[in-house]
Amino acid sequence: MKTILIVDDNESICNILYHYGKEAGYTMVIAHTGQEGLTYFTNYKPDVILLDVMLPDIDGFEVCQCIRKVSRVPILMITAKTADQDRVMGLDIGADDYILKPFSCQEVMARIRAVLRRTEDNPEQADFVYGNLMIQESRNLVSLDGNPINLTKKEMELLVLLASHPGRVYSREILLDLVWGYSGESYDRAVDSCVKRLRAKLDEYPHPCFSIKTIWGVGYSFAYEEKKHEQADK
Repeated sequence: MKTILIVDDNESICNILYHYGKEAGYTMVIAHTGQEGLTYFTNYKPDVILLDVMLPDIDGFEVCQCIRKVSRVPILMITAKTADQDRVMGLDIGADDYILKPFSCQEVMARIRAVLRRTEDNPEQADFVYGNLMIQESRNLVSLDGNPINLTKKEMELLVLLASHPGRVYSREILLDLVWGYSGESYDRAVDSCVKRLRAKLDEYPHPCFSIKTIWGVGYSFAYEEKKHEQADK
């Protein structure tokens, strides 16, 4: 049975989501403050978090950032804010989806089912090895020369998508659709920011045989050159 953590100071919203979730077969846990949400996250290890942006102590963005330092648990942010910059900020710091108030509980349950489907482990998925880079998707592990690289959920998904088709160029629009489930020019910065963070983490160790290339005016591509790696080993 999956556990859903609701972090929202609005009791009426919490109560209705609680009952819909229970009817759908989930274990529901409610926190009314950001600090309480972080405590319950540690104690209950939820499978999905519904996180309100506006909380009475620390805001949802800060809560999301704290969780992303240690976990890739799916986070669906709930907000009454409609400004694109707020949604982009949430995506930049690791949120998986955005739910705008007012919302229907049926939609929220559908979003939860969708994000759970995307995050289910698939033990049949093959690992990727490119020179000194190893990606073990089924175990959520990435390493360079045996050194673990701590990636967020979105960074991992982006790397797996690019590395699964070396040389293929993905537009920002396609990446948004496949990794974030969004589309639209206003979200392009989420892709660019994620690529920047991913590159910075990979660049902590030498990797002469691969790179994430920017295809100007188009998007991004994973480039792998085995000969470079062979030369570096000599």
